[in-house]
Amino acid sequence: MTTRLLILGGTAEAAALAREAAERFGAQLEVITSLAGRTARPAMPRGAVRIGGFGGADGLAAYLAEQRIDLLIDATHPFARTISAHARVAADAAGVERLVLWRPGWPRHPLDRWIEVEDMAGAAAALPQAGRRALVTVGTGEIAAFAGLPRVWMLVRLFEAPAEPLPLASHELLVDKGPFSLAGERRLLETRGIDVLVSKASGGPATLPKIEAARALSLPVVMVRRPPPEPGDRVDQVAAAVDWIAQRLV
Repeated sequence: MTTRLLILGGTAEAAALAREAAERFGAQLEVITSLAGRTARPAMPRGAVRIGGFGGADGLAAYLAEQRIDLLIDATHPFARTISAHARVAADAAGVERLVLWRPGWPRHPLDRWIEVEDMAGAAAALPQAGRRALVTVGTGEIAAFAGLPRVWMLVRLFEAPAEPLPLASHELLVDKGPFSLAGERRLLETRGIDVLVSKASGGPATLPKIEAARALSLPVVMVRRPPPEPGDRVDQVAAAVDWIAQRLV
């Protein structure tokens, strides 16, 4: 009998998990990845894909039951608090085993000049004291927190162009989804006269070069701390998540 796995995805880790699980388990496992649908042209992971929301925790619980999902792995972004909370509630309600694949954070280097804050409001409050020309890399959904800072010029980098103009007084939009390198990030910071970086503590290798470049140039980084993960089983590597699946296919 085939086991059905739902991956809550949208991250590089989720895509790697879908690929490795499909390759390792073959016909034993049906892999379905759910994408939120916030990007216009998302990269399609291995296996079946569904796009769009579930309608809250109740909607996700209904989907788990209707689709006879056996296993659920939450491999969403560390800041995707709402869907992770819904996943916990829905899995409990539907009686589905759940695992959180929690991307490792960036370790703080002794030379890092991080100004750590709890949320975007804290980042906006800290920014004017940290610099006057900021590279802001927090995503479209969070940018409104910085609307009331006319004295700070912002280079706002997004993976894709927003549907609406950004609500900022003084800024430039840079659309770039990488891949990023230390040399490229350092060149960007230097040529644009950036004196402060604003980032979420997202972790992972894809956007680490901006942190390394800020360190190399001794620039302050306004760093928004991660929210705590949802309780329950948790791993921080794709290989460990694959092993978790294997233990349930015996």
